Amino acid sequence: MKRRIGLLGGTFDPVQNAHVALACTALDTLALDELRFVPAGAPWQKARGITGGVHRAAMLRLAMAGEPRFVLERCELDRAGPSYTIDTVHELQRREPNAQWFLIVGQDQFANLHTWHRWVELLSLVTLAVAARSGAEQAADPRVLAQAYQVLPLPLMDIASTTIRERVARGESIDTLVPPAVARYIDQHALYLPDRAHPGS
Repeated sequence: MKRRIGLLGGTFDPVQNAHVALACTALDTLALDELRFVPAGAPWQKARGITGGVHRAAMLRLAMAGEPRFVLERCELDRAGPSYTIDTVHELQRREPNAQWFLIVGQDQFANLHTWHRWVELLSLVTLAVAARSGAEQAADPRVLAQAYQVLPLPLMDIASTTIRERVARGESIDTLVPPAVARYIDQHALYLPDRAHPGS
């Protein structure tokens, strides 16, 4: 029987409660054996600089603690060049040919999926699962909407990592937005302060 493995990618700068909630929903809704957080190494569609992979991976490990089915997948952090999801899926399929792969995306990613590198080929290799709030219409390119995908019910959590970084820079609390251990890590390492916008490498 094939292992069912979910892939949840992103910059995770920082990982926050909405990411964890989506991951937990995916575990249950898709009956996954494992969910892998895949932090991007060099996200080709991000114009801004991002925090170093060492810090983003460390925060993910803290957020994943307590759920044995959560796994940190480092392949994009360890791979040189732009982080294309199609390359990641090919690498993982070569490594584990007997797994069934589920690609989990949020609504923003779904709306932009037609701009992804070799997206048609990508969708032929994975089962697409899209986070959607109850009653919300899916906004995406018609070519993407024509593809098969599953819907993941998403709790109403309007949390943006951009907002978290801005709150930290202003000295405001983020205790309700990120896991407690992640909040402590951000404070201990002085991440997202105005004079340390993108620390680490």
